[in-house]
Amino acid sequence: MTFVQLIDCRTSRFDEVNRLMDEWVEQTRGRRTATHSVIGRDLSDEAHFVEIVEFPSYEEAMRNSTLPETERVFREMVALCDGMPTFTDLDVVRDEQLNEAAARAFFEDLGRVEPDALAAHLTDDYRDHDPANPGDVEGLARMREEYAGRRAAFTFAFRVDDQLAEGDRVCTRWTWTGRHTGDFVGIPATGQDVTMTGMTWHRFRDGRICEGWWQYDRVGLMAQLGVLEG
Repeated sequence: MTFVQLIDCRTSRFDEVNRLMDEWVEQTRGRRTATHSVIGRDLSDEAHFVEIVEFPSYEEAMRNSTLPETERVFREMVALCDGMPTFTDLDVVRDEQLNEAAARAFFEDLGRVEPDALAAHLTDDYRDHDPANPGDVEGLARMREEYAGRRAAFTFAFRVDDQLAEGDRVCTRWTWTGRHTGDFVGIPATGQDVTMTGMTWHRFRDGRICEGWWQYDRVGLMAQLGVLEG
């Protein structure tokens, strides 16, 4: 079970604390068990800081605490703080990447919903980077047109195979399956069942996707449609 430790402290020497943490990261490379660390400053008290450190489990956190570098850094950090830091140990009972879930919902809706429904997923100023297009597609209205064209050419659905989330970005590896039911770049409907794999990076703002970068096997798709030799 994922384990999180909250370290609460007060210091007027944060720059020195920050340098100390940089030293610890470098010196424990390849041996530390912490997977994620965030430090926040209290907006109402600039000397109040909270560090949130994530570990795969409580046992891994304890193993991390026995590293000699961890013990040394703790002693030096205490010397830089206005009093003894306090620690809160938490077992994580719910861990949900909200942008990751939103990206998954976007792919689950593609091929199923009408173009107007894209507004639930994309910002009005959404920008799309697709190697199949001569330039970027800018704006929600243009994306609706692009999506309507794809729905006219194929009945299709996406399967999400894997996802990674970091900051305001989510990377989704996907498999697309469809049937060619209408004109596609001048190719009349063939009724051919087709499949394609790809990967998309999405950038989020205020819970909706504001930018997307696509990479996929377009050559393989064209081969399945009989345009290119496989």
